Amino acid sequence: MEKLCYECGDPIQGRSDKKFCCDMCRNSHNNRLNSDCNNLVRNVNNVLRKNRRLLEEYLTDKAGKVSKVKIAEKGFNFLFYTSSLTTKKEVTYFFCYDIGYFSIDREHIFIVKKKDYVLVAQEKLVEIAT
Repeated sequence: MEKLCYECGDPIQGRSDKKFCCDMCRNSHNNRLNSDCNNLVRNVNNVLRKNRRLLEEYLTDKAGKVSKVKIAEKGFNFLFYTSSLTTKKEVTYFFCYDIGYFSIDREHIFIVKKKDYVLVAQEKLVEIAT
């Protein structure tokens, strides 16, 4: 009995455990099976990358401040972030990869680089307050 390709139905030649006649059929089959999952991941990652790009745009010298309305108008989505961190002082940072932000007040966010977020944020808040 001759085995047939799972994708195109052509006869398979070669190893006895082969499921596809060629790499193209194998790739097509797997891409079709995973397309729904891949689309979701791709769409979420696009939002995260856009958020990071917008945060980086307002980041000057390791920290920055921007209006929530202004960044939201450019397409920033506050519901998407890669991680969050709450400090001992109960300040919650939301990160898009290595760039994060926290709310200063109801209208503004403060943007930081993950590497030095605590030190830089504390220094800049003192500057803003004075």
